[in-house]
Amino acid sequence: MVRGKAMAHCGLVLLSLWLCIQSVPIGVDKTKDKPQEELEPPQSADTGLHYDRYLREVIEFLEKDPHFREKLKNANMDDIKQGKLAKELDFVHHNFRTKLDELKREEMSRLRMLIRAKHDLQEGNGRTVDHQALLKQFEHLNHGNPDTFEVEDLDRLIKSATSDLENYDKGRHDEFKQYEMMKEHERRERLKNMSEEDRKREEQHFEELRKKHAKHPKVNHPGSQDQLKEVWRDADGLDPEDFDPKTFFKMHDSNGDGFFDENELEALFTKELEKVYNPDNEEDDMVEMEEERLRMREHVMNEVDTNKDRLVSMSEFLAATKKEEFLAKDEWETLDKNPVYTEEELREYERQLANEENDINKKSAKLQKQREELEKQQEELNAQKLGLQQAVDEMERLKAQKLNAEVKQPAVGSESAPVVPGNSQPLPPGHQQQDVPVPGHS
Repeated sequence: MVRGKAMAHCGLVLLSLWLCIQSVPIGVDKTKDKPQEELEPPQSADTGLHYDRYLREVIEFLEKDPHFREKLKNANMDDIKQGKLAKELDFVHHNFRTKLDELKREEMSRLRMLIRAKHDLQEGNGRTVDHQALLKQFEHLNHGNPDTFEVEDLDRLIKSATSDLENYDKGRHDEFKQYEMMKEHERRERLKNMSEEDRKREEQHFEELRKKHAKHPKVNHPGSQDQLKEVWRDADGLDPEDFDPKTFFKMHDSNGDGFFDENELEALFTKELEKVYNPDNEEDDMVEMEEERLRMREHVMNEVDTNKDRLVSMSEFLAATKKEEFLAKDEWETLDKNPVYTEEELREYERQLANEENDINKKSAKLQKQREELEKQQEELNAQKLGLQQAVDEMERLKAQKLNAEVKQPAVGSESAPVVPGNSQPLPPGHQQQDVPVPGHS
């Protein structure tokens, strides 16, 4: 269920575009004549999108065009989301446009192969082909024009990546919810097959594990002063009394780009998660730990990431440390206190599983019947083949007999009956052929 970490910490396509340019460092005093060292953009991680390579290559070539690069540098998020930046494609140098055309044609070819493979796979499995779902693979480009990269292609690419990345976390939550419901469903199914005594013993063991898991040290609110001070003390080995937000930010900005990305943020929660989850404990589920990590990251992003670019700049971080919420002493409510599904949702999920099992059984019975019919037809064909072979053998036998009879010669001393020329029938005995006079000859 849990996909690679790199996929989880990539931002919107806006961020992906911004990563291609250098940003003015936070806190730069532009009035000073002394040149300031510019920050290197954060390295973009794999988005996990099926068109990730195409997205990256398009960004790479757009960044090389001076005009587009300048427009990108001065653009804001709303302009990019609304497609205003895409219109600047008309001013991109011809050489770069030609390369973008090539990239699009390659992407179209890749998608056609992908669609064909998925189509063949679905048909091979006897599943109904969902053509609308297959066409959705083309939403990030204008497939009506397969040859050239136009403004509409860039606009679609931006909007598709933005939407897909914004829905990424929601997809992870949905997968986790199904994981939890399946886990509970399987537990209940096991109980049904147990004796009364074993069932009581298993229920008691389950309750003991649940209570043991819930018994853990206080989990600090993610992003709070108490939480960050624990990292400062335990991970950094520094005195909590000397805690300094600016120094903390620089220490944990692992790639030194001036931002906390989602991966760097999630690393800050490790100490809190270790209070609740231990891979060696039977009662602790590491899949749940990753869901907890995701919830913590989302919480901090919602409170701190004011421009919603899925990055936390130093200025955003320092501003958050001055809010009242930063000093809050509230304990973080872990998953065991926040069930991800209701009993009604579980029942509905089990009904869906039952229906799916029903459909599978029906298809299985149908396939079994088809198999039996095919086997019966094969037996009939084998019988026909055998009958035909026997008929051929009989014909060959009769033919051989006839040939043997014709080869046999008459008995010695016997006279052959005279034969009239032009007539294959012999003359009756006692009749001799008479010479017939020919007119004009003596």
